[in-house]
Amino acid sequence: MNRKPSRTWKKGSCHCGAVTFEVRTGPEVELVDCNCSMCHRTGYLHLIVPKSDFRLLTGKRKLTSYTFNTKTAKHTFCSVCGVKSFYVPRSHPDGWSVNFRCLDPKDFASVITIEFDGQNWENNVTKLSPLESA
Repeated sequence: MNRKPSRTWKKGSCHCGAVTFEVRTGPEVELVDCNCSMCHRTGYLHLIVPKSDFRLLTGKRKLTSYTFNTKTAKHTFCSVCGVKSFYVPRSHPDGWSVNFRCLDPKDFASVITIEFDGQNWENNVTKLSPLESA
């Protein structure tokens, strides 16, 4: 019998700690390294999860948002330190993209990173994995 490893809540935060959150994942994750204009400039590594696997702990009032282009993605930033720890991605508007760099890598047994050509988003978005349900 093939059994998935249990998923647990892992804590994350922005740089200054004003915004804290948890994301529920297994010990093995697949990240997306996108080369679009936003991700390339910020070094964002996407860990995309369903909305049910994300919870904001502190800092709701410290968050500010930014949208551009199609206005589908809702980019959220800590208004104190400017770090984007998570946001609603255009590719998965029913989920969250968590910046893996805002989590403790020691909480993970295996991390695989796939490259995504976000500069040509429309031609490549179907190559992204769908959200996994619990």
